Amino acid sequence: MNFLRRSFTAKITLLLLCIGLGVSAVLYIFGSYYHLSFVPFGFIYYGLAGLFVLLAFVFWFSVSRPLKGIIMQMQALLTGREYKKFFTDRVDEVGIMAHFFNEITRSLHRFSGDVAESKRMAGELEIASSLQHDILPRVAPQIPGLVVAIQTKSAAEVGGDSFGFIPVKDAAYLYIGDAAGDSVAAGILMTMVNTLVTVYSEIARSAQEMIYHVNRQLKRKIHSTLFMTMTLLKWDVTARVMSFVGAGHEYILTYSMKTGRCEATPSGGIALGMVPDNSKLIKEQTLAFENTDLIVLYTDGVIKCKNTAGEEFGLKRLEEAIAKYASQYSPVATLEKIMADVASFIAGTSQLDDMTLIAIQRVDG
Repeated sequence: MNFLRRSFTAKITLLLLCIGLGVSAVLYIFGSYYHLSFVPFGFIYYGLAGLFVLLAFVFWFSVSRPLKGIIMQMQALLTGREYKKFFTDRVDEVGIMAHFFNEITRSLHRFSGDVAESKRMAGELEIASSLQHDILPRVAPQIPGLVVAIQTKSAAEVGGDSFGFIPVKDAAYLYIGDAAGDSVAAGILMTMVNTLVTVYSEIARSAQEMIYHVNRQLKRKIHSTLFMTMTLLKWDVTARVMSFVGAGHEYILTYSMKTGRCEATPSGGIALGMVPDNSKLIKEQTLAFENTDLIVLYTDGVIKCKNTAGEEFGLKRLEEAIAKYASQYSPVATLEKIMADVASFIAGTSQLDDMTLIAIQRVDG
């Protein structure tokens, strides 16, 4: 009875048998009651019974049996057991069900492959992210005459923001950069630039020379659509002079403790990787930077982040935040306050780009 309840084909087969036997019995009883001897009721009885048995057998063989096979494989699929595909040239309902089952399993195989590939890529991104975090400074360095603070937040596993602090003889290089492209390409590009900056910091005689050599080597290695903006500062420990070279990056923001004003200085230049020779497009300049003044470097993820209304945080809000906090707090606390303002501004939306802030304060004596 349980088999009949679960299988509609079994019900149809049994119904055919019952109809055949019922019709044959009625005819036989009718003929016997009226003594219609001229009708060979025995022949009719056995003929009809045999016909319906034959129909039931044909139905079982051509419909019930293949459907049962398909159902069994579907049950195996649903319960996680091993299943088999069907190979048939039938174009009726049974063929359609078999074809549908094969397509479902084929899609599941593709989906399983995609899941496996996604897991593999996620694992590789995790490794890349770990390597990138190892490359970037985890704590602010100790540089004579300066107090440095960092705040950074990636939008993906592998980010495009780069920064570093490289002490050399009687000086120190401080830089911030932003690589264009998706997270993986940007992450690779920033790693290349970080390596080149580290290498040339040991042999370059100035920040301008370093930017020139980094660009020259980078252009040889990357695709024409890839580039990275950068601002490179050089702090002369002995002379207490801060100079800079821009490579198409954002403004340099300088807060003066005397005036209480925050000024934006264009970094200038052209992004790394844009042209083979940038020597005529870059220039090293001296930055007005007195005792207790604060320099803030940032990537565009900070000023271009948007709130729920689609409004950008903007450069003006960043300047106002610096002016508000720099006179009251340390460089570390100032950046924390600014990042809190940014987080409050974009609450309810997703972070779409990496965010990095660097604060550099001059401290004489």
